[in-house]
Amino acid sequence: MQLDLNLLTALDALLEAESVTGAADRLHLSAPAMSRTLGRIRRATGDEILVRAGREMRPTPRALAMRAEVRSLVLRSRDVLAPETGLDLGTLERTFTIRAHDALVTALAPSLVQRVAADAPGVILRFLGEAPDDTTDLQRGVVDLEIGSEVPTAPAIDHETVTDDALVGLARRGHPLFDDDEITLAAWLATPHVVVSRRGRLRDRVDRATGDTRSVIASVASTSAATEIVRATDAVVVVPASVATRAAAAGDTVVVFTPPVDLPSVAVVLTWHRRFTTDRGHAWLRSLVTRTLRRGAGSTNEAPTPDHDGPTLPS
Repeated sequence: MQLDLNLLTALDALLEAESVTGAADRLHLSAPAMSRTLGRIRRATGDEILVRAGREMRPTPRALAMRAEVRSLVLRSRDVLAPETGLDLGTLERTFTIRAHDALVTALAPSLVQRVAADAPGVILRFLGEAPDDTTDLQRGVVDLEIGSEVPTAPAIDHETVTDDALVGLARRGHPLFDDDEITLAAWLATPHVVVSRRGRLRDRVDRATGDTRSVIASVASTSAATEIVRATDAVVVVPASVATRAAAAGDTVVVFTPPVDLPSVAVVLTWHRRFTTDRGHAWLRSLVTRTLRRGAGSTNEAPTPDHDGPTLPS
């Protein structure tokens, strides 16, 4: 049987007014139209609902028993169909899954977790590392928000470019590169390099900028692993400035330097499924992530001031 949900609203009005005429007035219908609706309700429920008692109508026992539930269902349906009016962070209970490169998670997670805990204690954040291959996790709802450097092409995926991050070098303090008055391109290219690639690639955008002449000795999947190699060897690595600054601030064993070549900055792009674009909870999360990333990146396209125990390096 096909259910007409309009009957639920009519039944609520009939049970409240205990009168066909009164219910008709509430719903701005004519008395005959309301009477016909009552007939349909009787056929649907198999109960008289309202019966004549002298000049008045009285609800049946079943009608009395269902009155509170009918009222609740009508109110809930109005809430479902009403426009969303606001977001109460204090009562929001939700788990958001964020996928990003480990370097971005390292830079983002501490501030984001702290802010979310203060503003929305019922929200849980789940961070996932980058997948080795392209996935459909955004479309399938496995991931709520992805942070990367690529602009999506799928029509169902929305995006926002929130900032640009300059590329800089990391080396151990006292590295031989810093012995001369300036770092030359030839010396930098000849120095052992570590590449960060989740897919194990040995070349990246730096090689496209230098003509593929670097001396690459290792490829690792995470920035933290690359940083540890740099701490322990004469290898260097090129990473986003926000990551380099955090790594250098964690101790005095690595320093930031400006490579002697013009490197393109890295876009930081948020991507999500279009079904979440107008979702207030998701929009709040995106806004919070955007503000946190922009604070972490600092001035757009500007590398941090080099910090090492050698000469001043060229910008």
